Amino acid sequence: MPLILNGKELSETIKKELKLEVESYISKGLRKPALAVILVGSDPASKVYVRRKKESCEYVGISSLSFNLPESTTEVELLELIGKLNGDDDVDGILVQLPLPSHINTQRVIEAINPEKDVDGFHPLNMGKLATGKDDGIIPCTPLGIWIMLKHYRIETFKKDVVVVGASNIVGKPMSLLFLKNEEATVTVCHKNTKNLKDHTQKADILVVAVGKPKLITDDMVKENSVVIDVGINRLEDGKIVGDVDFDNVKDKVSAITPVPGGVGPMTVVSLLINTLSIYRKKHGFSPHPLTEI
Repeated sequence: MPLILNGKELSETIKKELKLEVESYISKGLRKPALAVILVGSDPASKVYVRRKKESCEYVGISSLSFNLPESTTEVELLELIGKLNGDDDVDGILVQLPLPSHINTQRVIEAINPEKDVDGFHPLNMGKLATGKDDGIIPCTPLGIWIMLKHYRIETFKKDVVVVGASNIVGKPMSLLFLKNEEATVTVCHKNTKNLKDHTQKADILVVAVGKPKLITDDMVKENSVVIDVGINRLEDGKIVGDVDFDNVKDKVSAITPVPGGVGPMTVVSLLINTLSIYRKKHGFSPHPLTEI
């Protein structure tokens, strides 16, 4: 049996630790950390994600400021709200839930957020810091969550061959940069135009898959005793949630694997809390959060 990388269990453990941490700040007379979450429109999946984030914030003691805006909200109105939150010293982090309605320029919105409050880590300044190996940027939540999971389960990355399938700014690119940091691993990034995907994935000691295609990775595409990180969340017609990896057939071939659900997803949410607290700590003269150390 492979090692099941239980993100749900690990995230609950971390949240309990974060709760105690926040309580220690309050006991010193400091204000509560605060995260502003902006939702534009009524996308069902986005509403679920925002609710989960709000519940997690409330559990650990972070004030969650919700801004639920109608679909008709203009780009100018959204940018004005972001500007106000940028200037509010009592707001530590700002998160704009994606995707945004088609009439709003997503990149323009991301770049409008103060990079020091950019809990998602998507601002070009934070992405640039990650690309150049600087330690004072904010790391995107899903890659950070995966990294924390790898460290927790003592999965060695040094000198490993890593293949990342998916080249998005949200997961694929920043994930590959984390593995490259300090020349930890040799990284191959694959995407929709990669020829003979199987030739690449079969060589991976660590395989990270984030494309949003159900059961894309089959057992013949993975290396014996490799580590598989499945970021995909796909809902089938029967309502079942599956990942990008054919879990049932792949699990007996690998040494470790994340389940879907219950793997990477919960780690993404807990990383949002960690990033918020890291921003809060810096603002109050503390060092960055230790869980963000790469």
